[in-house]
Amino acid sequence: MKIHQVSKNDNIVLIPKSKGQRICFTVSDRTQKIPGLGVYNPGKLIGEPYGSCVTLGKNNYWLLPANTVDHLETLTRKAQIILHKDSAMIGFYCDIKPGSRVVEGGVGSGALTIVLLTLVGPTGKVTTYEMRSDFAKVGKNNITKAGLAGSWTLRMKDITKGISEKDLDSVILDIPEPWLAVDTAYNALRSGGTLACYVPTMNQVERLVKKLRAGSFIDIRTIETLQRELVVGAGGTRPAFDMLGHTGYTTMGRKVLW
Repeated sequence: MKIHQVSKNDNIVLIPKSKGQRICFTVSDRTQKIPGLGVYNPGKLIGEPYGSCVTLGKNNYWLLPANTVDHLETLTRKAQIILHKDSAMIGFYCDIKPGSRVVEGGVGSGALTIVLLTLVGPTGKVTTYEMRSDFAKVGKNNITKAGLAGSWTLRMKDITKGISEKDLDSVILDIPEPWLAVDTAYNALRSGGTLACYVPTMNQVERLVKKLRAGSFIDIRTIETLQRELVVGAGGTRPAFDMLGHTGYTTMGRKVLW
């Protein structure tokens, strides 16, 4: 069995062996301040085997390569994020895969952007339109930390006023009034491309669907995804008391030519 070891520029995660928060960062060879860890030189981890347990200070951590979930659970939040259960569903229904070209309206804290960039891979492209500089700064930092900025472009523009990119595979909107961008999204999508909009209230859904039905979109559907974790024990498995219920509604439609 080949043992993979930590190398410089790897994105890694430290998962506490007992209680505590996981810590995610990029390995460099210089001392720096790492949130949750303090002042530390991550270069000391170079050569350590993945899957091993390392002692840092008074705590023991499992050392693993960081995955998408690790990045999402450790990102800095400026705005409410689109959670895993919703972002995974969006990626599935929008058929986002390696090489896809996607435009996103609203970066927030960058959680959905990280998922989209992971799905499109190095051969794809994600372009985000954002109007707020504070969201843009936090989102950019989180995306850079995840090592995914190479396939990402940020435009400080109002997506309701137009989309520069054309023949897109998907447009995804996480903005308060997505119906204002339906026409611009239609003009930017390729035939058969998918528009997905994420909103928190049913009133927004109704207004959005009315707009979609009046235009050249078919296969329109709205989905709410609920998630409940199980507490597993020997002879005592039960649902967790805290359920991840309503977060938002995702409405999708596919572009056709009339």
